[in-house]
Amino acid sequence: MNIKEAVRRLTDNGYLATKRRKDILDFFSVSDGYRTAKELNEHMETIYQGISFDTVYRNLHLYDELGILETTELNAEKHFRMNCGQHHHHHFICNDCGNTKKINLCPMDELDDSLANYLIADHKFEVYGLCPVCKTA
Repeated sequence: MNIKEAVRRLTDNGYLATKRRKDILDFFSVSDGYRTAKELNEHMETIYQGISFDTVYRNLHLYDELGILETTELNAEKHFRMNCGQHHHHHFICNDCGNTKKINLCPMDELDDSLANYLIADHKFEVYGLCPVCKTA
């Protein structure tokens, strides 16, 4: 998802696309990896002195709820990234830097027979480890 699509999703759902909200989108648009609320808050404090962590976290929650951001748990902490918005796929996530690599394989394809009488609402498949850069560091 790009910033223009994210702003459209915000406004289509009745939310204002304020400068702060756009700055949050900018933060996530320049990275292909997952970032923490703390990292975003530190970034936002350089632009908006005295911005509250609650304000930052409320916007993260809103973006997650609207599908603008994706979330995952890394090291017992919630991390966020811009929603890929591409075809169905999953991710390898580096435990150190949070960068991701797309995996064009879905284990759900193998489960069709096992879950034939079940209604699946959603699923998530993530692989964690170290990317080549972090592995050699």
